[in-house]
Amino acid sequence: MTDGVTDVPTGDDPTPFQVDARGKACPIPIILLAKAAQNRAPGTELTVLATDLAARYDVPAWARMTGNHFVGESETDGGAIALTVRLRMA
Repeated sequence: MTDGVTDVPTGDDPTPFQVDARGKACPIPIILLAKAAQNRAPGTELTVLATDLAARYDVPAWARMTGNHFVGESETDGGAIALTVRLRMA
């Protein structure tokens, strides 16, 4: 893991890249998400793990403002929220 981003193995693994922003307050989750999105292939999914409830609004807003697609939200076993974004197709 580097800068809060966990890369998944190459191949056919559908697991999205994870951005670990747990314990970080606004605007850090969005900064980490934007950094993780750089140089990723179109269609890549990024999942932000966050404990700051503002991320519940900020991640979908970031996706909308950058032309990406907000896939959805779920809760994790550890009390964080997982917010997934699919990067826009070129």
